Amino acid sequence: MKSAVVTFPGSNRDHDMIVALTRVGGTPPAIVWHKDTEVPAVDLIVIPGGFSYGDYLRAGAIAARSPVMDIVRERAARGVKVLGVCNGFQVLTEAGLLPGVLMRNASLRFVCREVRLEVVNADTAFTRGYAPGQVIRAPVAHHDGNYFADSETLAAIEGNGQVAFRYAEGTNPNGSIHDIAGVLNQDKNVLGLMPHPENLIESAHGGTDGLPLFSGLLQQVA
Repeated sequence: MKSAVVTFPGSNRDHDMIVALTRVGGTPPAIVWHKDTEVPAVDLIVIPGGFSYGDYLRAGAIAARSPVMDIVRERAARGVKVLGVCNGFQVLTEAGLLPGVLMRNASLRFVCREVRLEVVNADTAFTRGYAPGQVIRAPVAHHDGNYFADSETLAAIEGNGQVAFRYAEGTNPNGSIHDIAGVLNQDKNVLGLMPHPENLIESAHGGTDGLPLFSGLLQQVA
């Protein structure tokens, strides 16, 4: 699987994502700087976590206007898989690639802990490694993870199967509406989620619940 990781000033989970993609795919991803105007031909583009531009204005708002995002939008329109994790999720919503917005946590505090996720839609390239309704573990670390969409948008994404993951077992850490933790675009080739699957892919991390997301993508490409 050929992949690329886009980094911005303030990205701090890019190395974790690079390690995960290298382990699963066997080949290190291309590293793309936010000012680059070219991206190699790849199967997957990842926008990792962190605090792009220090989360000034709104989390992800400045990064969404970086030159590289024009290419990401164009590749997504052509069907290339795009994954945004944590700050990457925020960037994708700000760039118009995903519906809804991510606001301050309801507690107004940074949260860093493990949560439980229910796999809502297992029929996508990102979730095919899981069973429908499966509950998995995942770590979170964010201050602006409170997902919100207006009632019309919410009805549309629920009806279209665009909710990929929900916080389960009362572990919603941020107040997200409908316990939404991960959202897809209409074509199901763009996924944004707040938890970090790349941080739970081997036993040394305490579990491998995040691994099927990456191995499922690899199988889809193969």
